[in-house]
Amino acid sequence: MKDVAKRAALGIGMAMCLFCIAGIIFDVCGGGDFVLANYQFTKMVIGCVIVGLGFGTPTIVYDVESMPMPLKVLIHMGIGCVVYTIVAFSVGWTGNLSLAQGIIAIVAQLVVAFVIWFIFMMHYKKEARKINERIQAMK
Repeated sequence: MKDVAKRAALGIGMAMCLFCIAGIIFDVCGGGDFVLANYQFTKMVIGCVIVGLGFGTPTIVYDVESMPMPLKVLIHMGIGCVVYTIVAFSVGWTGNLSLAQGIIAIVAQLVVAFVIWFIFMMHYKKEARKINERIQAMK
């Protein structure tokens, strides 16, 4: 349970960082005229927490050694991307997009999610290599 809470907290933290960066980008691109009304900011922050949980919590599948890696990635990213898409449309991150713009937004979301996943994968792969080298040096 402690591990799940840690993964959830990491997911929420990552989501909050990306949310803040996106907010800065929209504020700058909008010329400082980025206005939210009717508790829209609160809804977006709650949505951000849900997205963080949606991407962070399913990472527990990576601890299941009997499961093949492609299935682990499918479960993790599938849950995270579905949660993100539902939240994005629910809290207004997508605005009033045309079909083409909606598809572009979803593709961009998938690209960002997989880039973040890839960075984490490379980090843990490097960490595992260092641990293996230390074990070999001890022999």
